[in-house]
Amino acid sequence: MTKDVIALTERMPDPLSVLAGLLSGGPDKLVGTAGDGAVVQLCDEEGRPLVSVEAPLLVQVAGEAERLLGAAAPPVPYWWTEARATTGVEEAERLAGTFAARLASLTGGFAWPPQAARSLAVVRTEGMNVAPAPAAAQPAVDVLTDKAAVVIMDRPVVAMTAWLSDAFRAAAEAGIGLQIVSPAGSTLSSAVRDSLPGWPSRWIVRDGRDGYYDGLTGAVLRWQEGMFAPIAGDGATAEDPRTPVAAAFKETADTGERQLAVTFRTVHPADDRLVLGGALESVWRELTGEPPAGWGTAEPANLPWSARRLTDVAHERAPEPTWIVVVGGPDRPGLATVRVGRTKAGVEEHITLAFGYGPGEELPLGALPRAAEVLATRHRLQSMLVQVRKARRDLAVPPRLEGPGVPVAFVLGAEEVRTMPGDRARRTPLSEPPLQLGPRTRPALYYPLPGDPSDLSGWQDFERLMRHLKGATAQDA
Repeated sequence: MTKDVIALTERMPDPLSVLAGLLSGGPDKLVGTAGDGAVVQLCDEEGRPLVSVEAPLLVQVAGEAERLLGAAAPPVPYWWTEARATTGVEEAERLAGTFAARLASLTGGFAWPPQAARSLAVVRTEGMNVAPAPAAAQPAVDVLTDKAAVVIMDRPVVAMTAWLSDAFRAAAEAGIGLQIVSPAGSTLSSAVRDSLPGWPSRWIVRDGRDGYYDGLTGAVLRWQEGMFAPIAGDGATAEDPRTPVAAAFKETADTGERQLAVTFRTVHPADDRLVLGGALESVWRELTGEPPAGWGTAEPANLPWSARRLTDVAHERAPEPTWIVVVGGPDRPGLATVRVGRTKAGVEEHITLAFGYGPGEELPLGALPRAAEVLATRHRLQSMLVQVRKARRDLAVPPRLEGPGVPVAFVLGAEEVRTMPGDRARRTPLSEPPLQLGPRTRPALYYPLPGDPSDLSGWQDFERLMRHLKGATAQDA
């Protein structure tokens, strides 16, 4: 049975409805709070949490329940309330299901997954063993060691939920890795993949043949010395560990689906009149003809798109950085992550964006120069890299080998072009000259690259271009 249960309801869960849900364990259970009151916990007699309930979230963006849960939802706007049961306690998992079922019955909606919320009856919880602190102190963390925080997520899509976002922060503050464990049938949101730090953080897949493996590299893993780590293969040495790759990871097929991935960076002067998100919206409109559908500080993205509201959130959090996820509509899958931070140069936006396309859909490659020019002339673009990759249209990351992206274009902002000595930026070793964007007196430069996802030689051209722009010689490389 899943450890996460979600109530999707037409009406906001009022205090009486939440109370009725919390009485699922009977009147003798204790209620506490965590996260400055944002999380309500149903506890045992010793105050240890059995079920943790996140504050209800008003979702105003269509398609998020379908994208993240594979489930239909009430018409937008609707309320999304998550309950997370303590790991390994069957009664706690039943209690979470009953809580969600009661909430859905009182506020008009249903619970996900359906099999977790079959009964409205009180769940008997006498004599159970509950996870001790410190793991129970962080609702998202199931196992905590001095090397890693382990989070178990039995969901169709491992998304950057508020729970998982809290676990990211807790692991970073503790200086340890974050290891996410999911079933073989789960996929990973690209928002999580793009945020996952390096070793020892991993996405770990439970597998019937190989036990556990890394969902992004395929390395077979075992629990060793307080964390999941690769095993050594036959004939391995300290210099050559020869880590075996899981058989399931290598089971791939070309479906004809493609993704267009755009990564870029802008820098703005710190100004009270600054509005963030305009660069992302401009690229989105140029490539799809529509603005983004919604955004949020976690998944599901719950707010209708608004650059002004996004700016307000970033301003309130300054000088701390802000992380934001942005999504498109169901007709054109699109997902972006935005990192906003203050530096000596000003206010920086680091944006990673991807759109998905089916076998019969044409990628808007012809719109890329115009999109780059808009960024360069209106949004203080520093640099931009565009790739095409063989990957799923729905943008979910499967626990299987996906081919690397191939560069389609690189763009250098006008200020970066201006500061390069001589004609270095214009005279490159590439066979095709760069395209000038913007005014002739202060142009940005667009460098076209092969962009064939079946031919990785485009990376050689990109590396040659980078070495040239940095002033490196062949001997330096």
